[in-house]
Amino acid sequence: MSMDMTTAGDTGLLETLQHEVALFARRAEQTRLGGVGQVRNSMDRAAYLLLNRLDKEGPMGVKALAASMGIDSSTVTRQVAPLVDTGLVKRTSHPEDGRAVVLQLSPRGVARLEEVRSSRRQLMAELTHDWAPQERETFCALLARFNGALSARMAPSGVSPTDAPSGS
Repeated sequence: MSMDMTTAGDTGLLETLQHEVALFARRAEQTRLGGVGQVRNSMDRAAYLLLNRLDKEGPMGVKALAASMGIDSSTVTRQVAPLVDTGLVKRTSHPEDGRAVVLQLSPRGVARLEEVRSSRRQLMAELTHDWAPQERETFCALLARFNGALSARMAPSGVSPTDAPSGS
């Protein structure tokens, strides 16, 4: 018999949590947590996550990129097209199978991604400037844990949460 998870904890606390998560999602989307200065709001979430994944994991094909992010290949193809058009991502032939396409960050993509990351780090510093270092560490750990739980819940069957990390 499954237990109603709202009875397992404080209903009032869970109500506050769901409301704060909803507010965070709306505010994050409104500002795209785009950072500060001229870089602010200049890269959408999909582009940032794709560039970030290619930077962290290196060149890969569309299917591998889609699988690593837990999204459909057609979505990746659609989202990568403007990144290729603007010179942030390069399409190259697979070294062993010339018919296959490999996506990788271009030097311009690397520079642009670092510019956005720097701006976002500055925004995070401003938003948490009056927090103690331990509060920042705790918030990061809890947010990563929360994102991991969401990722595990949303992962397609047969895909472990580590295959579709929370950073995707």
